Amino acid sequence: MQHEFTREIKKILKKGFGKAAEQVFDKSQIVQYLNIKTKSASKGSKSRGSFANLYAIYVLVEDYISKGFHRKGKYSEYEGAIFSNLLKRQRQLPFGQKLQNHALNHRMNEEFKKYFPTCEYIPILRSPETNRYWFNENLLRIKIKKDNFSIAEAIIKIVDIYVEAKKMGFEKFIRFCEDAHKLNEEELIDFIGSLVEPAADARIFEIVSYSILKYYYRDQQIYWGFEIDKLQEDNLKLFKTGRTNANDGGIDFVMKPLGRFFQVTETVDVNKYFLDIDKIEKYPITFVVKSSDAVSELKSKIRGQAKRQYSIKAIVSRYMKCIEEIINISSLLDKFKEAVDQNHLAGILHEIIKQSKVEFSYDDDYDISEYEDIELSE
Repeated sequence: MQHEFTREIKKILKKGFGKAAEQVFDKSQIVQYLNIKTKSASKGSKSRGSFANLYAIYVLVEDYISKGFHRKGKYSEYEGAIFSNLLKRQRQLPFGQKLQNHALNHRMNEEFKKYFPTCEYIPILRSPETNRYWFNENLLRIKIKKDNFSIAEAIIKIVDIYVEAKKMGFEKFIRFCEDAHKLNEEELIDFIGSLVEPAADARIFEIVSYSILKYYYRDQQIYWGFEIDKLQEDNLKLFKTGRTNANDGGIDFVMKPLGRFFQVTETVDVNKYFLDIDKIEKYPITFVVKSSDAVSELKSKIRGQAKRQYSIKAIVSRYMKCIEEIINISSLLDKFKEAVDQNHLAGILHEIIKQSKVEFSYDDDYDISEYEDIELSE
């Protein structure tokens, strides 16, 4: 695989290994893996960064270098890195503040095997008894003819440059969002609309979807209570329940006081939909789908997959009834238009900025109230 960031990887290898650089690139599965995982470097903030798996490699290789094993020593006799230290270090790195243990424990290894099924080495080695970790040294040393090369330092440099590129891209995105209030209304509507296109990053799509739906529902009122003569008036309020794409088994948005659940997805895989339904014991869910397909077509695809997977009509029917609503890109944009008509365009923009900064741990001191009174350009 060759992409724009491949040139940066090869520059680092050239500087470190001279004429052997191209052979190091070709023979090292870890370098090849990094090449795959860094293809989004030049695609801006709206393309997904692969920080979890990259940082799992990074902190273990960094530990390897800090102990001097890249130069000498018997790594096979090393007692291993302590998990809590590795996790702490991951969270000190840019965009790593909320990372969990999944990449260190199994996800990085699983993905590596997917790309390199014939490789005999597992990258991350772990002792469950001691909770100590190592990086497989066989992947850190490349033999070319009579020469042996340690690629540990090159790995650190590759990840550092990739992270810097992603950081610069995200800072540009945030600055553009912050300056977007200078756009006229039509330009700003087009800009926000572009953030929910099918090619948009899943995290940005979730953030923008939440921002749109929060303001779409906020002027809608209901009357409720426990006694017929003591009803209270309430506006619908949408709450974001966690980090975007956290793979934590949670529900993305919750609405009060109706108790509606919303799940954001970019797939039409029936297993994903039914898993989400099972997680909350078949409580109805609204799915916000990053797809330009018609709602009827999405439902048809889900039902068709369900019929193939389950032979019992009653089971299929029960699951399908749990899909309270499907919001595709088209219906999301319709809701966006209604929210704009209710004069919420500035609020939606500021919510996007706020949630983006929270998502990427960009600035914990960000205060949306600083922007609430800004008027958009005519």
